[in-house]
Amino acid sequence: MDTDVIVVGAGPTGMTLANELLTAGVSTVLVDKLSQRSDLSKAGGMQSRTLGALDQRGLLEPLLATGDHPVTTGHFAGIPLPLHSNPHHLPWRAVPQVVIEGFFEQHLAAHGLHARRDHELVDLAQDDDGVTATFANGAILRSRYLVAADGAHSTVRSRLRAGFPGRPGTLTIIAADVRLGGVDPSTSHTWNEDGHWAALFPLGTDPQGRQLRRLVLGGPGQSLPREIPVTEDEIRHGLSTVFGTRVHLLELRYARRITNASRQVEQYRYGRVFLAGDAAHVHLPLGAQGMNTGMQDALNLGWKLGAAVHGWAPKNLLDTYHAERHPAGAAVLRNVRAQSLLMDWTGTRDPDVLAAREIFMSMAQLPDGQRYLADLMSGMAIRYPMPGTETHPLVGRPAPDLDLGSARVHELLRSARGILLDPADTFGKIADRWSDRVDRAGQGADTEPMLIRPDGYVCWAGADDLEPALDRWFGEPR
Repeated sequence: MDTDVIVVGAGPTGMTLANELLTAGVSTVLVDKLSQRSDLSKAGGMQSRTLGALDQRGLLEPLLATGDHPVTTGHFAGIPLPLHSNPHHLPWRAVPQVVIEGFFEQHLAAHGLHARRDHELVDLAQDDDGVTATFANGAILRSRYLVAADGAHSTVRSRLRAGFPGRPGTLTIIAADVRLGGVDPSTSHTWNEDGHWAALFPLGTDPQGRQLRRLVLGGPGQSLPREIPVTEDEIRHGLSTVFGTRVHLLELRYARRITNASRQVEQYRYGRVFLAGDAAHVHLPLGAQGMNTGMQDALNLGWKLGAAVHGWAPKNLLDTYHAERHPAGAAVLRNVRAQSLLMDWTGTRDPDVLAAREIFMSMAQLPDGQRYLADLMSGMAIRYPMPGTETHPLVGRPAPDLDLGSARVHELLRSARGILLDPADTFGKIADRWSDRVDRAGQGADTEPMLIRPDGYVCWAGADDLEPALDRWFGEPR
C-alpha cells in the first residue's frame, strides 16, 4: 500500500477529512486535479455545528484570526433569523470558502500533508484488500480506502456508476462577489413588485479594508444558460431593477450562474470507496449548506476510517456513515426545495406562493418557530439514528460544550478520541478496558454520565448499559 487513505478533492470537504485522518494518525494522500487552489470565494459562511466541530479540534480561533469574519444573522427563504433565535454559543460566521481552503492548506502543510496537485483521477479499481487509483499524469496509487470529495461532477462517482437521482437544474440565477455603493448594512433580501429580487450577504473585506458582499439576483428573465458569462452591465441592470438608483456597482470580482439542480447519491459507501460533499449531494447554495454539509460528512467519516485502519472498528461501523449522513443530506435537500419555493426564485408572483409565504413569515416570527429554523439551518437539528435516542434526549446529538472545571468538552475532543464523562467516578473499571481509545473525564463535574464519539456526538447517556455502547462504537476491549 502507498497509503491508508486517498482523498480525491482538496476543497473544504477533502481538507476537513484529511485533517481528521491526520489527527487520527492515518497516512493520507490528498490529491486534486487543479494546479493551484482556487481564489474564488464560493460558499460564504459557516454554521454553528461546523464551527463547533472546528473548536473541538482547536482550529476555530486560528481560523477566525485570519481576518474579519463577523457574526451575522441567518435566514430561511429570505426570512431573517435574529441572532437570539440561535441558542448555540457559536452563531453563524461570514467565513468564505476561499478563506477556509487557504487556512486548511497552510494547517495541513505545517503538519507535513501537502495536496498533490495536477492529479486528475481517470480510473479506479477496488478489490478485497484496497483501491487502485490511476491519474492522468501517469501516477498510480494504492490505498486501503478512497474517499471522493471531487465535487458535483465527481469522476469517482462516475467510475463507480453510482446512481445520482434527483432533479436536474431547471433555472439559473446569478451569484457574484461585489463591492457596492449605497447599501444599507441591514439589507438582505429585497423583492420588487414585478418579481425581481436581490439577496446580499457580507463576505468580510478586501485587502484594502473595503466591504465585500455576495450578491444573488433572480426573477423574470434572469434564467440564462450557465455557459453565458455574467457581465458588469447585467449586474448593473439587475441592481437598478431591484434598487433603482440607490445601490450601484463599484467592483465586480467574480460572477457565475448557479442552478437549482437537486440530487443525492443512492449510497455513500461502495465497498472501500466513500462519497462525501458535492460528490454525494448537490442543491441550491442556500445558507452555505452545501459546504457545511460536506464538512460534516468528513467529520463523521474521518474517525471511522481511523478506527478501521487501526484495527479496532466494530463490525458495521463504516456502514454507519451512510446510515447517518444520507438522511442528513436528504433533509438539507428538502429544506432547500422548500426555501426555493417560498422565495419564488423565478419571480412568478404566483398568488398561492405569496399567500403561503405570508403565512410562513408570520409563523417564523414565533420564538419556537425561529429556534426550529435556526437549528435546521445551523446543522444543530441533526440527530443521528442510534440506540438510545428513544430514551435519552442527548443521544444522537452534538455533545454540549460543558465546562468541567479543568477543561471544556470541546477541549477534551482535540485528541479525536472518545470521551466518557463519569461525574460520579463509577465507571472506571469498565472504561479502563477501552482506555487506548476512550478517555475518562469529568469526575466531580455537574453533569450526567455520557459517552461522546470522536466526532463530538453523544452515543450513550444515563446510568445503565454502558458496556454495550462501548462495544458498539469502540469495538472489542483490549
